[in-house]
Amino acid sequence: MAKDAKQPEIYDESKIKTLSSLEHIKIRPGMYIGRMGDGSHPDDGIYVLLKEVIDNSIDEFIMGNGRRVDVTIEDSVVSVRDYGRGIPLGKVIDCVSQINTGAKYNTDVFQFSVGLNGVGTKAVNALSEEFLVISYREGKFKKALFKNGELLNEEAGDAPDERNGTFVKFSPSKTLFPHYSFHLEYIEKRLWKYAFLNSGLSIYLNGVRYYSKKGLEDLIESEVGEEKMYNIIHYKDNTLEFAFTHTSNYGETYFSFVNGQYTNGGGTHLSAFKEGVLKGINEFSGKSYNGNDVRDGIVGTIAIKIQEPIFESQTKNKLGNSDIRGWIVGVIRQAIVNYLHRHLEDADIMLEKVALNEKVRKDIQAVKKQSREKSKRMSLKIPKLKDCKIHYGDKSKRADETTIFLTEGQSAAGAMVSCRDVMTQAIFSLKGKPKNCFGEKIDQVYQNEELYYIMKTLNIEDDIESLRYNNVVLATDADVDGLHIRNLLITFFLTFFEPLVLAGHLYILETPLFRARNNKDTIYCYSEEERERAVVKLGGRNGKGVEITRFKGLGEISPSEFGQFIGPDIKLVSVTVEHMRDVYEMLKFFMGKNTPERKKHIMENLV
Repeated sequence: MAKDAKQPEIYDESKIKTLSSLEHIKIRPGMYIGRMGDGSHPDDGIYVLLKEVIDNSIDEFIMGNGRRVDVTIEDSVVSVRDYGRGIPLGKVIDCVSQINTGAKYNTDVFQFSVGLNGVGTKAVNALSEEFLVISYREGKFKKALFKNGELLNEEAGDAPDERNGTFVKFSPSKTLFPHYSFHLEYIEKRLWKYAFLNSGLSIYLNGVRYYSKKGLEDLIESEVGEEKMYNIIHYKDNTLEFAFTHTSNYGETYFSFVNGQYTNGGGTHLSAFKEGVLKGINEFSGKSYNGNDVRDGIVGTIAIKIQEPIFESQTKNKLGNSDIRGWIVGVIRQAIVNYLHRHLEDADIMLEKVALNEKVRKDIQAVKKQSREKSKRMSLKIPKLKDCKIHYGDKSKRADETTIFLTEGQSAAGAMVSCRDVMTQAIFSLKGKPKNCFGEKIDQVYQNEELYYIMKTLNIEDDIESLRYNNVVLATDADVDGLHIRNLLITFFLTFFEPLVLAGHLYILETPLFRARNNKDTIYCYSEEERERAVVKLGGRNGKGVEITRFKGLGEISPSEFGQFIGPDIKLVSVTVEHMRDVYEMLKFFMGKNTPERKKHIMENLV
């Protein structure tokens, strides 16, 4: 046998490891909080840590304890103080360091829990450089300080001036979350959802109050503003709350929640809500309207509380409980019938909107039929689509990774096709600049071949419930033409398929503008400032021996290089809209007819 032959690995008792609760969280953080990130995306881990702490405070409010939560963020340090019952003093350390320890398994104490059962604050503790918890109960306190998940010291004593409740202070680990920073706009959006879902609760972020008196009615009001066609219909009981109205926009927009968890993938509660709305309107009107006619232009929200929610994905974004459907449909149907009988003026406006939807649908039926016949004649396979094997609706652990890149031209598409993950990444190649859809009617989608193919590829003709890819990524060049194509695509989605954007599925791919390299190292730069720093790092102050390449288009990046830009370290910028009511004016300003105001904006900001 050769001397350098590889010896078999010894597998014995010494190879078996038993990890403590917090060690396992540190080694496999993604199992507990999803993506890590640096704070540039609203789903990054640092926001999940904050959410887990606030969720505990929300659970106290739900159970009738404490009407205020104070949140403070200074640099990298976060503190949360609630005024609930406080953690039982003898269990403070266990509750923040031992997995499967907590009161949320006891339905007498927490009936409809928001937080993770017995995991939340343990994950925060394990993934923080420092973690401090203080519980105040009946004039006494218990304090415990941890560093990197290890208990440093504990203290107990009297606190006669402190109200009951819990104080948590933590700073996320810079090792696990390098270069992170909190973006307050993401946190503010989350706090408003907490406020809408828990009317009467005051949440303060750095002294600013987030409060809702009317609950989900306020949520819809904040989204649509003056665009609502009639007064918002709102209903609330102990376990179910919903609100909705219609606007003149296309499509359907929903915000659904289960035990305070935002379910952007919908699920059985959302489908039951839609069915209940249809049945209620049909019963009141005495007609049998088509579901699409009733719901086109609707903006609605539903929140339910159940003791044993079953989610269809690890990210808890889609509810799977089938036994709740009948209950939800029945309550919503009856509530709508009762409301419409009491508010006949609102009922008349709603039925006029439904009748208009019906007329528009019939008007475009012929156009739809022609487009479908045309697509059948051309091919069942959509041209210029390189599809992936897993799709968003599949029961696969990787369904949430599914991504389609809408690319500019064949050269960019060719580079991406050869280096993509064929299981989860699809490529759609655009032929040129799409049509400007601002102010256009929905029939333009069926008359324009490229827009029609995009709609069919994503499977969003009727709604986004059957969306085939979780991430829709615009991959265009960083020049003027590329930016224009990007804006045209965003306009297309916001005009006809606004829920896709509001649900957080639309992104922009960031690719490097420059490549700096010497004989040993290569650095990719996303700005001129990064290029200057790279030159200094690779060649010293004089920059000698450093080759700089400016990427004018995606097609200039070789397949071997492109792989790292769409791999695990992909940089995506989420396309977000603060409120639905902002969309029309924004599109009118940027994509409407040329105006003196836009010219002035360009001259002052872009030239």
